[in-house]
Amino acid sequence: MESAIAPHLRCPRSQPARMPAGYTPPVPAYTARYAPGQTHAVMAYHGVQYRDLADREAAVAGLQTLRNAVHGADAPRFSDLAQYRDPEGWDTLVWTAYWSDRASHQRWQLHPAVQIFWQSDERLSGSTGWFREVACPGVDRFETLMSSPDGQEAVARLADAVSDEILEHAYWGGMRDRLPASQTDALTGATPAAPPTKPRPGQRVVIEGQHNMALIRSGQNWAHTGGVERERYLGEVEPVLREGMDFLSSPQGLGVGCLFNRYLRVLDEDFLPMDKSYGLSGWRSLAHMEAWAEKHPTHQQIFGSFMGMLQAIAAPPNLRLYHEVSVLQAGDAHFEYVNCHPGTGLLRAAT
Repeated sequence: MESAIAPHLRCPRSQPARMPAGYTPPVPAYTARYAPGQTHAVMAYHGVQYRDLADREAAVAGLQTLRNAVHGADAPRFSDLAQYRDPEGWDTLVWTAYWSDRASHQRWQLHPAVQIFWQSDERLSGSTGWFREVACPGVDRFETLMSSPDGQEAVARLADAVSDEILEHAYWGGMRDRLPASQTDALTGATPAAPPTKPRPGQRVVIEGQHNMALIRSGQNWAHTGGVERERYLGEVEPVLREGMDFLSSPQGLGVGCLFNRYLRVLDEDFLPMDKSYGLSGWRSLAHMEAWAEKHPTHQQIFGSFMGMLQAIAAPPNLRLYHEVSVLQAGDAHFEYVNCHPGTGLLRAAT
């Protein structure tokens, strides 16, 4: 068993770890291992929202234009598709693309094919809204967790390898302890900047991420489940998970520090649903995220329903879980909303 923090990122701690002395995890878990030369990762969420089914064809076509804009070295190393319906009733398609370095992403974003599409006046009119939310954390400021060594998803797909079983998980505070930066940095959230003004249709709104804002993508893959496990997951665990996601997406979510939240169903290349989902949320700070996870009834119910499923199946689960958490420095994130409704992403905190 080894530390979640890669050897080349370890240093003497000046911030206390939360792992109890002599701790042994009750179940195995793994983390992604990146090459020592990799300094950053890029996670870019590109979304298109529409209210009427008649607009879906145009939304898919536009997203495909972005997906096919660039080939070769500057294309994303990995990407996936997903869909959700937000509380305001807008369906949204999201193409998430990953790069191993900032420079290749920047060249992709500035490529004429991407620029022409994104800057077109057509994005400012009509019945679809577009957004891109880009995070570029250093490797010391994000962590990954997987329930199986072959369960690489999302940013973990950029890794060169997967760890052996790790120590820092299955206790409150494990998420923080897995972040290399937490060895010397308390990762305290900055004082929030003045919120943006509520947008009107036809506007572009750009918001820069605040220092130590936290992002989490937390996913579930039930493709390999069957029998009692599948029945319990879909019938008992998933509905409770959805309730928690709905809470974070509601105005009450803002009150616990969740800036935005989405609960997405992963799609295949034909835009059809797969047996995978994930939650994506932005938080004022890592401490706000930790407080919800440790203390809020909605997350306690999620945890309790999952533990109940494990007890019912009395065998190693086939359900695969993963997450990635980033704590972003000022300048590491860029959010842009084009013709979007006021409840979209960070816009919901606008005044």
